[in-house]
Amino acid sequence: MTISANEVKTKGVTLFSNLLEKFDELIINVRGKDKFVVIDIERYKELRANELDLAYIQTMQDIDNGKYKTQTAKEHIQDLMNEL
Repeated sequence: MTISANEVKTKGVTLFSNLLEKFDELIINVRGKDKFVVIDIERYKELRANELDLAYIQTMQDIDNGKYKTQTAKEHIQDLMNEL
């Protein structure tokens, strides 16, 4: 479901509550372009948990494939500073 930013301004958060009872997500359109997505908190938690699970799986695969390095905290901080 796509709604305009103007609708959000005029109807407020009540608009989200009413529409999320009917739709899984709401896309907020600003000046003709899709800009934001609104989902309920339970759906957000589920998506976030899936994202974290995927990151864990990818990290474990990197470790299994030897794609990591061992260094001291000082060396790590220096690497981070060099990236800036």
